[in-house]
Amino acid sequence: MSLEDRREKARHIRHLLETEGGAIRENTTVFNEDRYEVSESFDDYEDLRGRARRIKEDAIDRLPELIDRLRESVEANGGELYVADDAADANRYIEGVVDGEDAETVVKSKSMTTEELDVNDHLEDVGVDVWETDLGEFVLQVADESPSHLVGPSLHRSQEDVARLFNDRFDPDEPFETAEELTAFARDYLGEHIRSADVGMTGANFVLADSGTITLVTNEGNARKTAVTPNTHIAVAGVEKIIPSADELQPFVELIAKAATGQPISQYVTMLTPPVESPTIDFSRPTEPLGSGDDDREFHLVLVDNGRMAMRGDDHLEETLYCIRCGACANSCANFQHVGGHAFGGETYTGGIATGWEAGVHGQDSAATFNDFCTGCSRCADACPVKIDIPWINTVVRDRINHEPGESAFDFLVEGLTPDAEPGGLDAQKRLFGNFGTLARVGSATAPISNRLAELGPVRSAMERLFGVDARRDLPTFERETLTDWFAARDSPDNDGREVVVYPDAYTNYVLVNRGKAAVRTLEALGAQVELAAPQESGRAPLSQGMIRTATRQASAVAADLVTYIDDGFDVAVIEPSDLAAFRREYGKLLDEETHERLAENSYDVMEYVYGLLNTGADAGVLAEPSEPLAYHSHCQQRTLGVETYTEAVLTELGFDLLTSDVECCGMAGSFGYKSEYYELSMDVGSDLEAQFADATDRTLVASGTSCTEQLGDLFQREVVHPVELIAPDG
Repeated sequence: MSLEDRREKARHIRHLLETEGGAIRENTTVFNEDRYEVSESFDDYEDLRGRARRIKEDAIDRLPELIDRLRESVEANGGELYVADDAADANRYIEGVVDGEDAETVVKSKSMTTEELDVNDHLEDVGVDVWETDLGEFVLQVADESPSHLVGPSLHRSQEDVARLFNDRFDPDEPFETAEELTAFARDYLGEHIRSADVGMTGANFVLADSGTITLVTNEGNARKTAVTPNTHIAVAGVEKIIPSADELQPFVELIAKAATGQPISQYVTMLTPPVESPTIDFSRPTEPLGSGDDDREFHLVLVDNGRMAMRGDDHLEETLYCIRCGACANSCANFQHVGGHAFGGETYTGGIATGWEAGVHGQDSAATFNDFCTGCSRCADACPVKIDIPWINTVVRDRINHEPGESAFDFLVEGLTPDAEPGGLDAQKRLFGNFGTLARVGSATAPISNRLAELGPVRSAMERLFGVDARRDLPTFERETLTDWFAARDSPDNDGREVVVYPDAYTNYVLVNRGKAAVRTLEALGAQVELAAPQESGRAPLSQGMIRTATRQASAVAADLVTYIDDGFDVAVIEPSDLAAFRREYGKLLDEETHERLAENSYDVMEYVYGLLNTGADAGVLAEPSEPLAYHSHCQQRTLGVETYTEAVLTELGFDLLTSDVECCGMAGSFGYKSEYYELSMDVGSDLEAQFADATDRTLVASGTSCTEQLGDLFQREVVHPVELIAPDG
């Protein structure tokens, strides 16, 4: 990406932060808070997630068989089923149905699949009037905008925005002001269009193969009106929407509203098994009974492939097809919460899962425009009602984008000189951040000169121009004495307690060395026999850049070293939460199953390990006593792993006055906050944390993760310490 491209992207993000960010933030916050409440109060929530996952796995595995079964069911009901190869094929069929009815008007309910196909544009190009009947989609149609969210397409618009839009477009006798006025107008206005429409078109949340039943899950009644009022109904759905029968429907109906908006259940769950014999309506004879219409009723189910069957055969993209389009991945994402789907989205789809959809149905070029908004924190995976590993899909697509054709004749020189395992042609910014361990080794070996050089104006300017490293961001300060140097030079106590090896990540070994020293001193004071592992990169840095080959090589080296300690009875203590997340999660994709399981089962967050020692008899009296009150922010990877509570428990039990942040993301997210195109977004996300700690001027700032430490330091211009530094005895 060129410097100008980065600046243009930054301008676009800045514009969205100013114009849409407030509404997106307000709405997603409500969705999240309600989702937390409803999921915690529903005992079977996790069991249903597991069941839904298994049903989707089975359905996608049996998809050709289910399509055949569905065809039999639909035709037995008197309807037609058409499987469209791609968007053009689907639109040709839909146009044929509309033309066969001499239709002049089509009314539609909300459907992301028809957005994907550009059905509206196609029909309007051939002279058909198309009306969206979902309120949010109607707002977008009036504004001539694309959806910004899978569930709430106009989530980026406030009530005041919509009022101004409707007042300008419809010029009412009395200006619209309230939500009730806007809703009442839309209901009456669209109701007229529904009653007079020639064709109704809906999507389908789920399609039952054994009966031909389509299920519509909505919060408005217009979808069912659209389906049954016109005499011709066209339902459009991706092939992945098929499940075997009503027996498998229950977990999805239970989950979708809870995950999407935090509702216990949607306002409307409509199950239609459209028989052509069902009564038609003649609105010109309102006093006549239902069924007085003379016309025949038609039903057409258009199943859309458009890349889905290829995704089904892709080991990494296949999981995308489990998606039930709830939008929880977007709601749970800090970056999406602040900038919305008009940045974090492609041609059709938005949020974390959008990378898989866009790569599958529109191609990798579409995914490439927003893929880097995903920072791999994994909150979306925890929020997903079908347990899709969304961060891994993003990583895989990022890796594929990295290796797209376009390499120069001199790439062999790059491949020979760079320390990573990636081919030439990789974006320079990604190569820089993916090789942080190498930079850290060089920076440490040449400190303090390296630190002084890095702060010179011409150097910062060159880094921003060539690598997109924002000049406003403070750079790491490398230490000349590494953690491994310090450990090798000291006299270790002869303890006979638990044996533990501390993993020295690149930041701990070369930059934040004091937290490594504190970890060693703390564990030894609590009676543990401590060793220090070899200083090798975990693979987290290249993995965040989509450099899977490099990450795999580094993971293999780290695992080979640590497993030898595990074989000898050692536990593994990890200081950086993102590395613990790699050991417990991502290594499952990079290493063989046995190696991953052994490393995952024997690795602990350092404060989790301290908690374990204290609760199995270690003497807390040997640790440092509380002094100043604390303001603590835990790392997002700690939260998704569920280990942040150990730090809070240790500090509380030791008597610290602790103010704990409930802000889920500091905004730094590893290298994300360093990148010039994302700096403003990073700081905007960080503003939530800044606001929460604004009055904590008398408190020591504490953070578990490197990213959080750097962001808090930039936000407050104060020193930030790791929790283990607070409790470590004097060295």
